[in-house]
Amino acid sequence: MSIRVYLWLKMALPDVIEIVPLDKPVRAEITVPGSKSITNRALILAALADGEVTLTGALWSEDTQIMVECLQKLGFEIRVENDPAEFCNRNITVRGLGGTILPQGGTGTIEKPRELFVGNAGTAARFLSAFVCLGDGVYRLSGVPRMHERPQAALFQALRELGYRVESENGNDKLPVRIYGRDAVSASQNVSKKVRGGDTPSLPKKCRVSIEESSQFASALLLCAKVGNWEVEVVGENAEESPYVAMTSKLMEAFPNNGGVFQIEPDASSGSYFWAAGLITGSIQMDLPYLPPSKPNISSNWTNIAKNIFVKCWPNTGWQIDERFEEFRLVGSLLHDFQTISKRLGELEKLGKGDEEKVRTVIGPEVINSSKGEVSRCRDLGDSIMTAIAVAPVTHWAGKRGFIKFTDLGRLRVQESERVVALRTELTKCGAKVVEEGDTLTVWPSPLHGAEIETYNDHRMAMCFAILGLKVPGIKIENPACVKKTFPNFFQKLAAAPPRGLGAEIWGIKDGQRTRKLSGEDLFAD
Repeated sequence: MSIRVYLWLKMALPDVIEIVPLDKPVRAEITVPGSKSITNRALILAALADGEVTLTGALWSEDTQIMVECLQKLGFEIRVENDPAEFCNRNITVRGLGGTILPQGGTGTIEKPRELFVGNAGTAARFLSAFVCLGDGVYRLSGVPRMHERPQAALFQALRELGYRVESENGNDKLPVRIYGRDAVSASQNVSKKVRGGDTPSLPKKCRVSIEESSQFASALLLCAKVGNWEVEVVGENAEESPYVAMTSKLMEAFPNNGGVFQIEPDASSGSYFWAAGLITGSIQMDLPYLPPSKPNISSNWTNIAKNIFVKCWPNTGWQIDERFEEFRLVGSLLHDFQTISKRLGELEKLGKGDEEKVRTVIGPEVINSSKGEVSRCRDLGDSIMTAIAVAPVTHWAGKRGFIKFTDLGRLRVQESERVVALRTELTKCGAKVVEEGDTLTVWPSPLHGAEIETYNDHRMAMCFAILGLKVPGIKIENPACVKKTFPNFFQKLAAAPPRGLGAEIWGIKDGQRTRKLSGEDLFAD
């Protein structure tokens, strides 16, 4: 039997698995796949480029494969090659058409629109909705039932302001949707204008888009704005400082629009799981109140504490808000005060090593006592805030206040699952004290016990609670294969022997009982 056939016959991940806690600190250097957010943005920009662009280190998971398949249906030539550095990455080469869309088999019609299936990939659904407006013909975008529940209204309204015809099939401004490209809109306007005997008016080119529900609405429009000649005004919650809108703008500035090579960063959200694992399993040494002793040059690299679990090639461009998690795991809710702390420490550094004790005993407690004990989904962390919430009961983050608040969580409610309720429900199931008030979760340090975790078909729920299982005995994960959305080899990295993995023991579960210990290919989610 060939190796290829054998891999196809391998056993799939069981419906339920159990994570066994680590019994000792681990020394490991983990690689994580490329950023989903950057990969799907870069795929759109590559398709719009004049010439061939190769994306190196691109994530190869359910969400990015959906984007690639949709672009191929839209007529783009795409070549996918393995990345020797990371199994779930690929080097993806896209032949850009300079803003032209040439669907396979011709453009869609009203009777038979060009079908694009986006699964539950929010980036694909939003980015492609704007992208197909640059083409001709009629397009129909649909996904899984959960994707049909997720918000799209602000984006659809902005596209209408630009002059495009956008028809939600259920009349609720959500998917499924039919979008009419340039020629379909122009033809309609020609007919109506000829009746009045005038010339065809030009399409409106300005729009406003609110990011109250999702910043992806703005990113979708901005990615296509240059080719479409659109002027996009972004409004809504934290519009001027939205980290994901900023990512889009910075990515557009750096992208090789005339062809070339573009490196995708590792996914900081995916890396957060391993930083958290190092914290809660004792694979990191630290002295409260969060400031390490014997570090006179603390302001320049104050997070350089002895670490045994390390995420390789950690991004430092500032494109991903979740790259802050490396700092957050040390300082908790003080993350927002990091610049203030660094400034104060810098001032003390100038006074010499004699003030090292003051750095530890005065500055740290001073900032800790003045902190509100809050971590914001808008200001401090992105999706990695879910990692923080899941492990918060077994960390030091509560400090002297006795609790930590996670605020501005509204957008979590309209993502892959109703994540605020899901996190509260599953943590409570494990014995944690968690209170939900509006869009805030307050978490107290708590003695936890095992439980069977419902993942709501949400990849991040599965990964967050799997990490908690490295500390808390008896954590069982339902539907673990849902991690295929962004991190198909996540469980393989938990189980692999150090230093490339954490060496965790993972068991298949049936009828509440362990069946067999899982390893290697059995742990890959596909």
